Amino acid sequence: MSAESREFSMELDPSSLRPSLVYQHLVRIIVPRPIAWVSTRSASGIDNLAPFSFFSGVGSRPPSLLFCPANDRHGRHKDTLRNVLETREFCVNVCTDASVASMDETAGEFPACESEFEKCGLTAVDAAKVSVSRVAESPVHIECELMNWFCLDDGPGGSNIVIGRIVHLSIDDAVIDEGGFVDPNQLRAVGRMGGEEYCRTRDRFRVDDHS
Repeated sequence: MSAESREFSMELDPSSLRPSLVYQHLVRIIVPRPIAWVSTRSASGIDNLAPFSFFSGVGSRPPSLLFCPANDRHGRHKDTLRNVLETREFCVNVCTDASVASMDETAGEFPACESEFEKCGLTAVDAAKVSVSRVAESPVHIECELMNWFCLDDGPGGSNIVIGRIVHLSIDDAVIDEGGFVDPNQLRAVGRMGGEEYCRTRDRFRVDDHS
């Protein structure tokens, strides 16, 4: 059967579905997704840490990235977004094989007065340029200042986009190759799949140049 004549057994109009069902489809279709393990600090000085898999780089001029925190079930901003809007700073910590279990634990619901660093047994170290703690167990830290944010829906589970300007990178010598860049074989980053699953980044390949 040619691609032109292929029939699809599932045709969906997202506007007719519950947002939770749309989410379940999207996280299984948009894969693999990199994980932004975002550390922030509240205005009162409490460190927060949470993972987000709707995450991507924006560009290198200016150096920037984005991640997308959703509102809670009541339509309120979660701790990460609230902290970013208050302090205009955050840090993305790269999650690896060695830290994935701890990262998954930080996805749980914790009171705003408690730090996920302490509750999940992670080590907080001062960032170089922003007033946020970094995850010592992560080999790469991306420090950011808030450039802009957008609220796409202010209801329960509503989407927000946070864009940060990258102001500092910290990279562990152990994951740097001879050329001075990050070696994926040493980094061993993990990604997010659908449901409760994650994926590793060890299975890689190149496509031959046919030009």
